[in-house]
Amino acid sequence: MSDDIDVRVNFGRPMPLFPIDGLVMLPQQVVPLHVFEERYRQMMGHVLDGPGQIAMAVFRGSSWQSDYEGRPPLRPSVCVGQIVQHEKLDDGRYNVLLQGVCRARIVEEVPPTPTRLFREAMLEPVEREPADDVVLQHHREWLERELGEGELSRLRASEDLLEYVRNDDVPTTILFELLSFTLLTDQELRYGLLAEPDPLRRAELVRDDLDRFRRMIRLADRQGSDEWPKGVSWN
Repeated sequence: MSDDIDVRVNFGRPMPLFPIDGLVMLPQQVVPLHVFEERYRQMMGHVLDGPGQIAMAVFRGSSWQSDYEGRPPLRPSVCVGQIVQHEKLDDGRYNVLLQGVCRARIVEEVPPTPTRLFREAMLEPVEREPADDVVLQHHREWLERELGEGELSRLRASEDLLEYVRNDDVPTTILFELLSFTLLTDQELRYGLLAEPDPLRRAELVRDDLDRFRRMIRLADRQGSDEWPKGVSWN
């Protein structure tokens, strides 16, 4: 997990949109981006002259495949990201590290202009007040038990994750964000976590999926097979 950053988002101004197929970015997650399309190179120049923030969006449906150069529909939930590192290459492309900051929702897109190639939208925040850590504590205790001595201890990332679970300085809400983008690969579930404003409900969704995964590991063991069930891996 990356170091915490203190970032403010101005929801009173349009936010550049960066939709990518197959990627649902979540808060706290750090994502490397290679920016090469002309419209997004223009967008990078624009945001680097300002607060350095863009909203990672998700395409709605499959029409984007035939209308990628246009303005295909987007799903409403987005993750506002902060550029924490960038490199501009000689040919105008960019290598970027983007860190997720917060959840937001598209209110309306800003009409295009003759000179602006990228899309912008007005956003609104969707995050509720942080949940009481005491309420989430039983989920944290379950995680420590399962990652330490249960089936989830066999995950490659279990030891590293346990360090965060056992670190009282890491709030449980942040811990479940970390688990969301480290262990969960189902993009629809990740979008559900992005769209969910309630930290306690997000923790429940993450735990439900990890519990399903744990049961699959147990089933594989009972069958006496070294082969993982279809769709399951050590990663």
